[in-house]
Amino acid sequence: MDIAENAALVVVDVQKGFEELDYWGARNNPGADDNIAVLVDVWQGSGRPVVFVRHDSVKPESPLRSGYPGNDFKKYVEERRGKGAGAELLVTKTVNSAFLGTPDLGVWLTGRGISQIVVAGIQTNMCAETTARMGGNLGYDVLFAYDATYTFDLEGPFGWRRGADEIAQASAVSLHGGGFARVVTTKEIVAAAGG
Repeated sequence: MDIAENAALVVVDVQKGFEELDYWGARNNPGADDNIAVLVDVWQGSGRPVVFVRHDSVKPESPLRSGYPGNDFKKYVEERRGKGAGAELLVTKTVNSAFLGTPDLGVWLTGRGISQIVVAGIQTNMCAETTARMGGNLGYDVLFAYDATYTFDLEGPFGWRRGADEIAQASAVSLHGGGFARVVTTKEIVAAAGG
């Protein structure tokens, strides 16, 4: 696996509101935050570009709504913002894909000649997956840092309920098996990036 010198790390929705487990339910992958921090450190240390994405929910009860403390980035992300040697971008969005936020992520990437992105963040099967899928559809070489994401138990149609691990694995199978992204580990990415 090769990591381009200008590959962008897209850090999706690592916000305090996701700590409110009474709202979200049980989560998986307790090591995800540590892995996200490692990726940001490696990217910033190598001068590669980092995109921080924030979800500004329009749902009045959401812990991610604008003006609520949960909308803020988690402390470890906020402390790293602005610290890298490379380009940095803040994208805000109200939908699942970082490519449908403000400013336009695709325009920013294209303007810098970036064709490879690494996606990490929250939730595996929601905004991280949607960003990866759309990136793949737009022709980017997408790496999905599976263990640098996490999600929550979820109920769907027909009373079907799935645990966070099952949901995350289904996302990984769909992304990788469907050719949207290569699903890899943080360790693999760091090794390939020279971190």
